[in-house]
Amino acid sequence: MSEEIASNRYWRSNIRLIQVSLVIWALVSFGFGIVLRPTISSIPVGGTDLGFWFAQQGSILVFLALIFFYAWRMNRLDREHGVDE
Repeated sequence: MSEEIASNRYWRSNIRLIQVSLVIWALVSFGFGIVLRPTISSIPVGGTDLGFWFAQQGSILVFLALIFFYAWRMNRLDREHGVDE
């Protein structure tokens, strides 16, 4: 396999991981916190409704989880393609 093909495969995997992470983040922060809030407001969470929880805390917690997931997955991807530190 040529180096250019390997490089393209690495970057394609990297961009796909970024796209999936951004879709999840947008769905949780914009979708659950704003667009779907009236729909999920009837579900109680910690003394408030689920829509408010996502808007105030849930999207931040999901964002932090995505940061750790991205770092873990990129380290694994780097090892798979031989570009790790």
